[in-house]
Amino acid sequence: MRFLSGQQVASLGGLDPQAALRDVTDTVTLMASGDAVMPAETHVPLDTAPGKVYALPARVGGRFNATGVKWTAHRPQPQDGLPMALTVTLINRADSGLPVGLVESGGLTAVRPAAVSALALRHAAPREIRRVLLLGAGVQARAHLAMLSAHFPSLEALGLWNRTPERLDALTAAPLPFPFTRYCHPDDAQAQPWDAVITCTGAQQPFLGPAWFTPGRLVMQIGYHEVSFAAIRRATQVVVDAWGEFRHTSAKSLFQMYRAGEFPDDGWAADLPALVSGRWRPAADDCVYFSSFGLNVFDIAFAARVLQAAERDDVGTSLALSCAP
Repeated sequence: MRFLSGQQVASLGGLDPQAALRDVTDTVTLMASGDAVMPAETHVPLDTAPGKVYALPARVGGRFNATGVKWTAHRPQPQDGLPMALTVTLINRADSGLPVGLVESGGLTAVRPAAVSALALRHAAPREIRRVLLLGAGVQARAHLAMLSAHFPSLEALGLWNRTPERLDALTAAPLPFPFTRYCHPDDAQAQPWDAVITCTGAQQPFLGPAWFTPGRLVMQIGYHEVSFAAIRRATQVVVDAWGEFRHTSAKSLFQMYRAGEFPDDGWAADLPALVSGRWRPAADDCVYFSSFGLNVFDIAFAARVLQAAERDDVGTSLALSCAP
């Protein structure tokens, strides 16, 4: 088996938005046919509360031929200069169980939600995507900006807001293929005719209320708890990446609303398989709310594709198995 660093993952195309969208689309198709599965996650606590280490297993067949687990440590206030979340992904062949590799996968984790968002923008938006508002300036916002540049380079307008405006300087340091406007306060941007609003913040209290939910708009929640229950009620259609057991524990706005008894178990209109297959499309005057939980089955597909490229190009550090002949 081989080990790949984050830099090697990037050099092998692991962060490429085009490849990521192909991986997500193919994996969703495999999910619909039963050839990709995602068991429930599990975790153990760190000695430093409330830190936890999560094990997120999945299997994905087809061209990926992979079963694996993403192992992520969420570390409160680390003092070692490393990120708060440290992630590696272990991949075995799905057909034989043979270990394939271990991948430093923080970059893949960032690319995944943006690829899912690209799929939602293509298939869940009531109207053609011409004007997008991006809220946030962290890792997820950067990944979404790269996604928009790759998949929607002809945008007529991009709006940007972040709680700390100076972080937008780094976000827009590289040239963008479309014009953009920075806003000092989200309310200043709310009334503009956006086709899509993408929230990529770590907000623990909602700041998007019902006024954000207007006909013809897609509101996409990627972050933590940005959207109020009243705002979700205003949506005419609710779309999810999946409706799984995580609805009983996740802190995402929609699942908090479900556990509070204010959103029914069957209240959503479509999931990713319905979008990819074309079984569901919104009307032009719908207001669509898309809740992105984040499915680790895509992480396994990404890591498998990158390891296949590493084997082809002989990239990475070989790790000998003592049981090998």
